Amino acid sequence: MFLDTVLTRNPRLVRTAAALHHRGAIPPDTYVIDLDAVEANARLLAAEAERWGLTLWFVVKHVGRNPELIRAIARHIPKYAAIDPPEARVLHAAGAAAGNVGHLVQIPGRALDEVLAWRPEAVTVYDAANARAVSAAAERLGRVQDVLVRLEGSPGTVHPGQEGGVPLSGLTAFAAEVERMPGVRIAGVTAFPCVLCDPDSGAPRPTPNFGLALTARDLLAARGHTRLKLSAPSATSMASLPLLAKLGATHAEPGHCLTGTTPLHAVDPHQPERPAYVYVSEVAHTLADGRPALRGGGFYSRSGVRDALLPRTGARLRVQAAPAENIDYYRTLDAPATPGEARLGDTAVLAFRTQIFVTRSHVAVVSGLSHGEPRSVGLYDALGRAV
Repeated sequence: MFLDTVLTRNPRLVRTAAALHHRGAIPPDTYVIDLDAVEANARLLAAEAERWGLTLWFVVKHVGRNPELIRAIARHIPKYAAIDPPEARVLHAAGAAAGNVGHLVQIPGRALDEVLAWRPEAVTVYDAANARAVSAAAERLGRVQDVLVRLEGSPGTVHPGQEGGVPLSGLTAFAAEVERMPGVRIAGVTAFPCVLCDPDSGAPRPTPNFGLALTARDLLAARGHTRLKLSAPSATSMASLPLLAKLGATHAEPGHCLTGTTPLHAVDPHQPERPAYVYVSEVAHTLADGRPALRGGGFYSRSGVRDALLPRTGARLRVQAAPAENIDYYRTLDAPATPGEARLGDTAVLAFRTQIFVTRSHVAVVSGLSHGEPRSVGLYDALGRAV
């Protein structure tokens, strides 16, 4: 999906990743991430958001909650959006400030005291029961916690397994109930996804959920709530920030744009953000019909992966489709045109959309690529723990 873009925009990353595997410094099933590119992207996004009057909460699940990357991003975007308490703990330990927590996964009641002690700017709640739990925890800590109301998504827009939220038709009753809770204050609204990239052009477009959030904010404002936030996550990038500001968002949650890997970057290599990671595997065996099998572990079912580069010979081989229910032991390639183009142990470099935190991959962080002096910073697991 991104191989041509990364070869065009960040060829040093491809060469460095291949060299690290060739000399045994990293194992197969490793994502190699360019620390300089990630930080440069964060710097660009922070400046553009300031220009448009937007606040950013950065997201790191797709890069494996990596502490080196967290610190680099936080130098420019201080606050994070954490999808769940384990991610929030890694972000907190790395020194980033809590922006939005609970925005994709509601905080379990037993973790609320710990998370609220970090004084997050906002906690997203999906229903009155979760708002009540946040209120009780905030009372125990002697304060009032701002909450964002998660709106139930428009039919057909919500990803499977991410359902939930307050239906617009029930917002008035929900608000009336939350207004009686002493430990919370309604501070705004959110929905997901609010923006998606056009499948053909890659251009960011608002989804119906954005309209729901705007309507919800107006309803809450009519009840007397002031200075309401509207966080509009998904497909945040340099290209979408002007759109978000013009449509009325106050907050955005950059994730894949920090590594130059939104769907827009796959079709337009001239976007400002530079591609910042590749995936490294190796040929594990060859099938009887000549198809090489790569070692798996980091392939993601919604990756859009297309082909693999074998640097030893320069061969580009198509990655064959695999059903979403497959176990990611191996991934087969088309048979090479010439025998010997792919052999046991050959390095394979790929670039595709991922969510590293749901893989069993390693993450190798490299710095110095921007000035031609690559240096390995460290090797981590998919959840940000040093290996």
